[in-house]
Parts: sequence; structure tokens; C-alpha cells
Amino acid sequence: MDEHDRFAEFARVRTPALIRAAYLLTGDQHAAEDLVQSALTKTYARWGRVRHEDPEAYVRTAMYREQVSWWRRRSRQRQLAPTWATPERQADPADHTGLRLAMQEALLQLPQPQRAVIVLRYYEDLSETQVAEILGCSVGTVRSRANRAVHRLRASLPAFEPLLEVRA
Repeated sequence: MDEHDRFAEFARVRTPALIRAAYLLTGDQHAAEDLVQSALTKTYARWGRVRHEDPEAYVRTAMYREQVSWWRRRSRQRQLAPTWATPERQADPADHTGLRLAMQEALLQLPQPQRAVIVLRYYEDLSETQVAEILGCSVGTVRSRANRAVHRLRASLPAFEPLLEVRA
């Protein structure tokens, strides 16, 4: 099996998991697919060196850094916020499907830097130091963004408070 085949196999096996993580960051399926494709393209260019280390960690780091870059570019441009309000939902605390959907909606309401910290810390289970390195900020910034984000999530999901065991 040559290098190209090894990369193709890696990409085939790991792409679904990478897209799930990218979707949590972007909030959009198409943007998530674009983000993963961009990260895989960068990884392929360095595959000879990367495959001996941890290729998935390399792809995920490339993915998060690319997303931060997209956010920074977009923040320089004027963006219009939607003028409609999200309808209120009655949540059943015993319904974990409802929790997942409500959490997804609440994550999309967070500012992008806070969403990135929540995804990296609690979905990807990375340390504060690793998150700071990936996002190019200080550990203190990671802590403050996580704290603010968790408070916002709790405020937007009061019916699920007993199920939310993340401590800020």
C-alpha cells in the first residue's frame, strides 16, 4: 500500500467523525464539509511526515485553526444578524434527544470563539492548554470564554439543568 492509498483509507475511515466535530463548530453541514475538506487537503500535502505521528490530531488542529481563520476574516466584514427570534421550545428533561437538539441550538447562539472553546474542551475533551494552543490565545482566555459559554448555555437550557453536569 503506497502513501496515497494510506491517506485515502485514513480519510475514508475518519471523515464522518471529523465532519461531526466540524458541524459543532460551524453550525452548518456544508461549511463543516468544506472545513474538513480544507483540513484534509493540508494534511495530504504533509502526509509523509504526519502519518508517523498522530494524523487525526494533525487534521483536527488544522481544522480548528482554519475555522478560527474563517472567523477572523468574517469578523472584519460586516455581518447582519437574523431579525427573527427562535421559537421557544418546551423541553422534557427525560428526553435526551430533546437535550441534544436544544444543546445544538444553544451552541449555535454562542459567539464563535465561545463555541470553539466549548467544542474543544467538552466535545473533544482537550485540556485548557491544548485549546489555547489550537486557538492561539492564552489559557486565561480559554477559561473565561468557557465560563461565559457555560453560563449562557445554562441560561438558555433551564429545563435541562439537572442533566448538565459541566462545571464552569
